[in-house]
Amino acid sequence: MERTEAELIAAVLQGDAASFEPLVQKYSPRVFATARRYARRESEVEDIAQEVWLKAYHKLSSFRGDAPFEHWLMKLAVRTCYDFLRAHQRNREAAFSELSEAEDDWLDRFAAQPESASADADAAKLLVEKVLAQLPPPARLVITLLEIEERSVKEISELTGWSVPLVKVRAFRARAEMRKILARIARDKYL
Repeated sequence: MERTEAELIAAVLQGDAASFEPLVQKYSPRVFATARRYARRESEVEDIAQEVWLKAYHKLSSFRGDAPFEHWLMKLAVRTCYDFLRAHQRNREAAFSELSEAEDDWLDRFAAQPESASADADAAKLLVEKVLAQLPPPARLVITLLEIEERSVKEISELTGWSVPLVKVRAFRARAEMRKILARIARDKYL
């Protein structure tokens, strides 16, 4: 008979470390998916996921049970990803001369006719990833949560511990920074 999450958590807190394994197996796909939104290399994703699980195990006593375990874990995962972004902020600026041919073509189409540039979503996605990689950690986090994961401002506030007005300000500033980066790309490309 399978034990509930509450029973597994209680067993871990009483010293049965093996009871943590079913939680890891159940939620690892979500943890890895979250980490992949913040790190490029698979080794970084694995490091983030491992850090999330270590923190979850060591902080399990702080789980109060008033919300689902998954919510508590995802909040921990987002904060761990944010810590990763802050720690790895250096050397994130990409050279735009390194744009792939598909990205370069997409940028040309977008510059000429923005409404028809949606034809190659993969190239656009890669370009967005390059732009996101240049944002400071708070900006990247808020844009990823708001625009990519489509979370509400209130959800982001709960996940990050930031106030609702701070989330809004950071989102506004992040969008402005993205516009500057895109303008720089266009300027570098066409000058």
